Amino acid sequence: MDDRHDEVHGELARVVREHAGRLTACLVRVLGDFAAAEDVVADAVETALRRWPEDGIPDHPDAWLLTVARRRGIDTLRRQAAYRDKLAALRWPPQPDPDDRLKLIFTCCHPALPREAQIALTLRTVCGLTTAQIAAAFVTGEANIAQRITRAKRKITDAGIPYRIPPDDELPERLDQVLSVIYLLFNEGYLSSGGDRPHAATLAGDAEWLAAQLAWLMPRQPEVLGLLALIRLHQARAAARFTAEGALVLLRDQDRTRWDRPAIAQAVTLLERAAAARRPGPYQLQAAIVACHAEAEAWEDTDWPQIAVLYDMLLGLAPSPIHRLHRAIAVRYARGPATALAALDELTPPERRALERYPLYHATRAELLRGLGDAEGAHAADRRALELATNPAQQALLQDRLGRPLV
Repeated sequence: MDDRHDEVHGELARVVREHAGRLTACLVRVLGDFAAAEDVVADAVETALRRWPEDGIPDHPDAWLLTVARRRGIDTLRRQAAYRDKLAALRWPPQPDPDDRLKLIFTCCHPALPREAQIALTLRTVCGLTTAQIAAAFVTGEANIAQRITRAKRKITDAGIPYRIPPDDELPERLDQVLSVIYLLFNEGYLSSGGDRPHAATLAGDAEWLAAQLAWLMPRQPEVLGLLALIRLHQARAAARFTAEGALVLLRDQDRTRWDRPAIAQAVTLLERAAAARRPGPYQLQAAIVACHAEAEAWEDTDWPQIAVLYDMLLGLAPSPIHRLHRAIAVRYARGPATALAALDELTPPERRALERYPLYHATRAELLRGLGDAEGAHAADRRALELATNPAQQALLQDRLGRPLV
């Protein structure tokens, strides 16, 4: 029975992760109430937890959840005028309205909410990420994230924040947060922070779709084009990132003949359009870094000095511990492991504390120490990275390294 419950929990977690945003967006549009939509989706999930272990997982679990949520929504709509017209809209798949999830994102990213609460709430409600996954994205504790989400939900309800895409003059003030949400959603799909799968193609595809919708809505915003280019450059090499068994293939070992070269060229064209505006931003610079990798015919052809310069520019616009870590990786190949390790040692105490929870930080230190001949130090750093890693492909890679003899 325990195995059956584990199977149900795993499948339900996957469905919620991949479809909760669509369910909530559809129900918000119909019910006209953010809190009510969340309630009916939550009720459907609770019902699934009770019934699926006995009845079995349905063939179309997303449609099943909407059906249950619809029943709860009917009770709400019966207390409203003209509910019959609204009931007709509660179908699955939802009737085409490409703005639904964008509307929900802009609602969650209302300027009345604190910035980090906006992003956390959107990732939880629109994208279906768990509190633990959001905490990993923010490199912070789960309790902190849960508190932000609770306060943001209360604020939306109390303030009567409208469910809509704001008028043109209000778009720019919410843009940074919306871009952050789409970026973090893509990261979670590209390399999952939890669960039993190394990546979630649906989440990554949703992020690309949302970025494309945003680019259609705001075609002259260079950072929107930069984010779309960044996502498409990453997606262009998706086929080469994992083996058939799900093992992670590092960039230097990937079969570049499997990369989607036409998609890379199209993404670079997007990036050139963004650069023509002469308003550089963090997403454009990150896209330029990925383009350096994507346009190299072989690992040995990578322009590491240029990548290090781009990271310097990125840190000037958007300083963060994770950007400093990635700069150190570039410095390793441009100037050697000793210079890169020195760069990590120069992190401030707050930056180091933030990265202490980040497995890539310890895995990078391991690589640098190994390059300097410190096998025992590298082994200890890899062991710490494995303790923190939650992605199965990352775990397998680290376990392989730890299984090698110290030399």
